[in-house]
Amino acid sequence: MRPIRQLLSALLGALLFSAALLSAAAPASAHDAAESSSPAQGATVATPPEKVSVTFSNDPLALGSQIQVKDAAGANWAEGPVEIVDNVASQKLRAGAPAGEFTVLWRVVSSDSHPIEGTFTFTATAGAAGSAPASTGTGSTTAAGQVPTAGTAEPGTTAAPEPAPDASEPFPWSLVLFVGTAVGILIALAVLARRNLKSPDDEVDQE
Repeated sequence: MRPIRQLLSALLGALLFSAALLSAAAPASAHDAAESSSPAQGATVATPPEKVSVTFSNDPLALGSQIQVKDAAGANWAEGPVEIVDNVASQKLRAGAPAGEFTVLWRVVSSDSHPIEGTFTFTATAGAAGSAPASTGTGSTTAAGQVPTAGTAEPGTTAAPEPAPDASEPFPWSLVLFVGTAVGILIALAVLARRNLKSPDDEVDQE
């Protein structure tokens, strides 16, 4: 009976150890998350802000980051590249944005190299200084000295959607570690059980 009790105790300890390893490795595979935005989701502001921002749970990567700020007519008012400082991604707006509802579409690469995206909306009760009704026509021109940047639409046009980056899940290394550990423990238990089963015969031979 003693070898059986030892075997059961070893098996229980192995299971607890494997569960601890799996729980420790699980948080590493979690992606970053958006914690807040400025303006806040559904907020009403007096005029369109100079910039919008999204705060994340970790520091996102600058590569492939994109934020669009579209008015009710579909015009994108984002100007320049996305600026990332620590865990905050910001996007400047062009001057002259109109009153109304705006939709912010953001996409960044989280700290674990996995792309994440989302949206939020806000409403401006009045247009910015020098604002004019946005036109959805295709014949609008850009003001002198302004050169639209990549991924930013000219006033009155809508930016063409870019191909979404690969959103496949990262390889589950934690699962490989768990399986490898479990296999090693089973082999060790088999060797231990074989030795314990042989011990009574060895004692008889010695007598």
